[in-house]
Amino acid sequence: MTTAQPQELDVQPTPLALLLLGREADPRSERGVECPGDLPSPSDPDLVARARAAKERLGDKVFVLGHHYQRDEVIQFADVTGDSFKLARDAAARPEAEYIVFCGVHFMAESADILTGDDQKVVLPDLAAGCSMADMATAEQVAECWDVLTEAGIAERVVPVSYMNSSADIKAFTGRHGGTICTSSNAERALQWAFEQGDKVLFLPDQHLGRNTAVRDLGMSLDDCVLYNPHKPGGGLTAQQLRDAKMILWRGHCSVHGRFSLESVEDVRARIPGVNVLVHPECRHEVVAAADQVGSTEYIIKALEAAPAGSKWAIGTELNLVRRLANRFAPEGKEIVFLDRTVCFCSTMNRIDLPHLVWTLESLADGKLVNRIEVDRETERYAKLALERMLALP
Repeated sequence: MTTAQPQELDVQPTPLALLLLGREADPRSERGVECPGDLPSPSDPDLVARARAAKERLGDKVFVLGHHYQRDEVIQFADVTGDSFKLARDAAARPEAEYIVFCGVHFMAESADILTGDDQKVVLPDLAAGCSMADMATAEQVAECWDVLTEAGIAERVVPVSYMNSSADIKAFTGRHGGTICTSSNAERALQWAFEQGDKVLFLPDQHLGRNTAVRDLGMSLDDCVLYNPHKPGGGLTAQQLRDAKMILWRGHCSVHGRFSLESVEDVRARIPGVNVLVHPECRHEVVAAADQVGSTEYIIKALEAAPAGSKWAIGTELNLVRRLANRFAPEGKEIVFLDRTVCFCSTMNRIDLPHLVWTLESLADGKLVNRIEVDRETERYAKLALERMLALP
């Protein structure tokens, strides 16, 4: 009896497979790479003092931006906090700062580089801090989608609207094709503008924000929306479906906000009588429809600031922010809880931790530029055009 010998297969792993295994890097992808250099130990009791000392050594040369979803240990060193676009604009308003340290994720740092001066350097403390939503729409996939729309005979009537949570490549595509960028705060205005330019919108990359804005704010029906799946031939849609649709939604979503369900809303209402459910528009349509209020991160913060003492709130957004708001407003007697029973941080945002920030600040203070995020001139040109169209919205 003989035993068959295993054969060695001559299979070459794809670039994406190598990237996911951490064995290659793709500078045009939101998926980052390992951070070079030796990080201080997370158990180092002197991390706070080291970060403070390095920041003081840098003085006005450094400007630290902290996204709302960041850990408290990082937020304490931020010169300003906010959502992605607010922070990018804050960076542009500080031309004297040589280094912009963006405690956020990759696409946010790209936007800051696009909007800041050529002499300013944008730094991301951990290059692996990407965004799963932004990863769901690559330049190649979107170019193929446009070919599908062209073959269906409707491309000239389609206006792309891309969420701020997208790569510089997608923003540039939007600019080249006459479209605009939007945030969760101005998505309604952006869509109104787009429908004045054409009769169809390609909304990238978050299907939920596009659907919720079209149906909830503009009064469209769910039947006016189709879902384009980049992993299926023709997006999984017929040419007639594309011709009939008003909103062509990209099959992308936020891994945090997509976790909230209708059951989450029903459960919290049963547990906390009189609770107000406030969710981000990146949540699923059925969650948004069941909520009491819906709004962007800044809207959520302002709503809680204006809430009466003793009111109860269940918040459907990232947990770091919810916990910070709960602690902030507890002295006012406001009860604030996370919408879902399951704890869910933004895993990529949480890659920016205190050791990475210390390493970044100390490197810059020693004159060593690390982890610079730099958008090429051609991409920057068209991405900036799309951003400027958004800024010009009435």
